[in-house]
This record gives sequence, C-alpha cells and structure tokens, in this order.
Amino acid sequence: MFSGIIEEAATVVALNREGENLHITMNCSFVNELKIDQSIAHNGVCLTVVNLDDEKYTVTAIKETLDRSNLGLLEIGSKVNLERSMIMNGRLDGHIVQGHVDQTAKCKKVEEADGSWYYTFEYDFDREMAKKGYFTVDKGSVTVNGVSLTVCNPTDNSFQVAIIPYTHEFTNFHQIKSGSVVNLEFDIIGKYISRLSQF
Repeated sequence: MFSGIIEEAATVVALNREGENLHITMNCSFVNELKIDQSIAHNGVCLTVVNLDDEKYTVTAIKETLDRSNLGLLEIGSKVNLERSMIMNGRLDGHIVQGHVDQTAKCKKVEEADGSWYYTFEYDFDREMAKKGYFTVDKGSVTVNGVSLTVCNPTDNSFQVAIIPYTHEFTNFHQIKSGSVVNLEFDIIGKYISRLSQF
C-alpha cells in the first residue's frame, strides 16, 4: 500500500531482458535502508527488490506489468519516481494507492501558469471499464507515474492536473512533455463504489 508521495526520482543504471521479463537496476539514496523482498512503487508500479549491490538495487517487471505500464519504455538514465510502502502509523498525505497500474496515458499538453504547470493527459476510454470505476472525476484523486494528484477538467478520456514547483522538480514530471507516456492508477474508492452500484 502506498500514498502517492514520491520519495525520490531515481536513475535507471541497467536494463536486462530475460525472456519476457525486464530486470531494472536503479541507483538511489536510500539503498542502504532496503532489503530483499521489499515492495517499492516505480512510477506507480509495485515491484519487489530482488538484488542489492552497493548503491544499486534491482527489481523485475514481468510481461503483464510491461504491457500495462510505461516501464518497458525506460532507458539507461531515465528518472523513475520511487515510493516505499506506507508506514501504517503515519499520516496519509496523498490518497490510498495500491501500486497496481490500470493503464497508460499520453501527455497531450503542458502549460506554464506563472510558477506552476498544467498537464493534460489522454487515455483510451472503455465504457465497460468505466462502469467498473476506471475514470476520473473533478477534484477526485488519480495517480500519475506514482504521484497522488487532484483531477481538474475531466472528460470521458482526458483530465488535467496542476503541478507545483516542488513536485515538478523532485519527481520525473520535469521530464514529461507532449507525447510522453505515463502510468495511471484510478482511485480504488471509486472502483469499489462503482462495483457496489451494480448490485
């Protein structure tokens, strides 16, 4: 379980394919606090630490994860948003995030707004999936590349988010531009409500 509050935008230092799996090696500042089997969200995707080496650690993404997320697009040097799992006796500063990416979206526009930024994202709309809660609502929560954000101006297949300078600098949002592919996780509470409304 996560909250969508990013700890660090870390750097990819190695990518190794093994069959349909992708082993991703990251360099980050808190490697000495990690242990094998620990869960970390990578651009919002919950992955398990499988190897530790000095200032680096490795996780493995399987085909299902690569098909549903943007992790298969990573390159050496890419910045990845990291969040370790939530401590249950702490404050929930973002919203409830599972680390289960639902689908990807494409950035359609980035607008500067006198010190902040508006990002517009578009995703494939599926009416049946929308009935199950896979959609956004105005002032609701959505996770973009693991970042807990508030939705603005939603349509059937798009929405905007407003990004403050801190988030822009300390996550990989500063690298997102028109055409960039990001990971989406829709709000789990909305999914439960949608499911219950079908009974």
